[in-house]
Amino acid sequence: MPQTKVALFGAAGKIGTRIAEKMRDDDDYHMLFVETGDAGLARLRDRGLTPASQRDAVNEAEIIVFAIPDTLIGKVTGEIVPQLQSGAMVILLDPAAPHSSELPQREDIAYFVTHPCHPPLINAEETPEARADFWGGTAKQNIVCALMQGPETAYAQGERLARCMFAPVMNAHRITVEQMAILEPTMAETMILTCQVIIKEAIEEAIRRGVPREVAYDFAMGHMRVNIGILFDYIDAQLSDGAKLAVKRAKEYIFQPEWEKVFEPENVLAEVRAIVEGRGSIK
Repeated sequence: MPQTKVALFGAAGKIGTRIAEKMRDDDDYHMLFVETGDAGLARLRDRGLTPASQRDAVNEAEIIVFAIPDTLIGKVTGEIVPQLQSGAMVILLDPAAPHSSELPQREDIAYFVTHPCHPPLINAEETPEARADFWGGTAKQNIVCALMQGPETAYAQGERLARCMFAPVMNAHRITVEQMAILEPTMAETMILTCQVIIKEAIEEAIRRGVPREVAYDFAMGHMRVNIGILFDYIDAQLSDGAKLAVKRAKEYIFQPEWEKVFEPENVLAEVRAIVEGRGSIK
């Protein structure tokens, strides 16, 4: 069976490097590693990878993966997509640009969007290397996938490549691009990451007020673990009445009323537009 030719744009970047290392010896794919600038090209060669020219990538690739910053997706796809062969697939690694209409219109190609979930907090990893893997690639993770445009057969093609790029993969959840934008940035960054930043600041505040650093971290990490077990039904237990009252008081003091409005479609769109434009958005 002939190899599928895949062009990886941004192959020397952060996510591009991870994907390139996963895909470099895959027998099912012939990889074309694309970079611009002397620094990126040097990083590829230092890792033993032969850079491909943009012209060869555009002319030969059946699948094009853009592992480049969200702020560049509109500009780069606007240049590359019109040159692709009919029937090609374009894979994006984040929903921001697709959801904010940054992609050029072309009906005879497929657009596929995928994103890693990263290794779950609660897992059954057995090796020290896997337990220490926060990104995925050694530890097992789940991924999300969306066929934004193209024939149904393109979904299976995109998922198969996504599983290779982010291997080892457990579940590949099929959702829409709109749902993916709800997950990130809105749920994962606007809400969860922000709350985690506040947690980190709260720990540092306890330390500033005299609690020894080791004690503060041990206490926080242990309580976060048991709270996850209770709140997400990993263990059969309930919050204490005192804890419930503390949460009730704190939510009224810390959170604004109607914070859920960040999930409204217009606010999700404002978030992804802010990402591709490189600015803040929440008013």
